Amino acid sequence: MTRLVLLSGWGVDARIWQPLAPLWPAGVTVETPDWPGYGAQPALEPPSDLEALAWAFADELPRDAVWVGWSLGGLLATTLLGLASTALPPPRGLIQIGMGPRFCHPEGVTQQELGRFRRAFARDPDATLAHFRRWMLRGEASPRDAYRHLLDLLGEGPPPDLATLAAGLQWLAELDNSRLLAEPPCPMRLLSGTDDPLLSATRGQDADRTIDGAGHCPMLSRPDTLVTTLIGLSRECLGSRSAANLEVQT
Repeated sequence: MTRLVLLSGWGVDARIWQPLAPLWPAGVTVETPDWPGYGAQPALEPPSDLEALAWAFADELPRDAVWVGWSLGGLLATTLLGLASTALPPPRGLIQIGMGPRFCHPEGVTQQELGRFRRAFARDPDATLAHFRRWMLRGEASPRDAYRHLLDLLGEGPPPDLATLAAGLQWLAELDNSRLLAEPPCPMRLLSGTDDPLLSATRGQDADRTIDGAGHCPMLSRPDTLVTTLIGLSRECLGSRSAANLEVQT
């Protein structure tokens, strides 16, 4: 049995994973919890406290699963593993989608560009969030169709908490997992779309797998390929963990 926990990114709650729901084969169980401040989950106070986030979210991130973090979800999941707390023991594996050690990169989204985005968000959060959702879909084969699909998924549900969104932008600007990824506490894999507008070319080349014809949101444009690829990567993680355990025992 393979257990996956899918974690969404900035500005979008767990409903973005719905296109994958009918595609999972037997033997794979999938959970899609919402971060605090998204969906029906109450926000933390303050939402930027990573230690509080680790403890509040510990039950949603079981150690017997492979965590799949998309965008900010991947950055946060990796960061939480590096905290000096016992709230989150390492999982059986971690797969990042559209993310690397840190968000900003000179060849991708720069610190200056993110700074302008944060200032725009402070002036008009709703318009800036809508702009971001369009921006992240530019790499899909049909951005308009992907955007309509995203809006259909989100429907009339509750919007993300504004303070949580602001904290997320702070994390995107400041979090850097380079040291942790040099010696990861569990097997890790990086997956990216070949046309991801938020990921630098260098980061794309570092990916363990890529999905052709997809951008930052393969769950909207290539859900079937994403499911197949996630299953393959999760099995790699589980195989790496089993081999490591065998080495320790011998």
